[in-house]
Amino acid sequence: MNIIYKRSARKTLALEITKELNIVVRLPLGYPQQKAEQFVASHRDWIQKHMARQAARQDKYHLSEENVEALRRKAKEIIPLRVAYFSALTGLTPKAVHITSAKTRFGSCSGKNSVNFSLYLMLYSAGAVDYVVLHELAHIRHKNHGKEFYRLIAKYMPDYKKYVKELRAR
Repeated sequence: MNIIYKRSARKTLALEITKELNIVVRLPLGYPQQKAEQFVASHRDWIQKHMARQAARQDKYHLSEENVEALRRKAKEIIPLRVAYFSALTGLTPKAVHITSAKTRFGSCSGKNSVNFSLYLMLYSAGAVDYVVLHELAHIRHKNHGKEFYRLIAKYMPDYKKYVKELRAR
């Protein structure tokens, strides 16, 4: 277990598990090292849980180039159709739709209303894909994750929370 302590002009302590499975402890400049080590020890369960989650996330996407290209083709076939469907339903139309190979986010919406979707989304259920499409289209109207944003999603997908769980579980 590699622990990296990073001091900065901050007021609180924070833990992070990196892609490389390092533990980063962010702490205020004058914070005592011994107290920082106690903080890490007291969060041992959280660290183990998130280390396992990060390791599983890395394992999930170790696919051959052939499999990645198959996912890309599938995403280019399915996602634009789902975007068109939800655009017609909601009246929210993106400027452009792009398929990416992002491994840390399923989708994004730019400030100019262009939407991006990870090809790895094809590893999830059709309902989860629909949720991410609807989520990104909702950002065209609401550029945040406030109550109105989720109200809009629930209007078109009342059971969206089960797909959020699915996406977080893997």
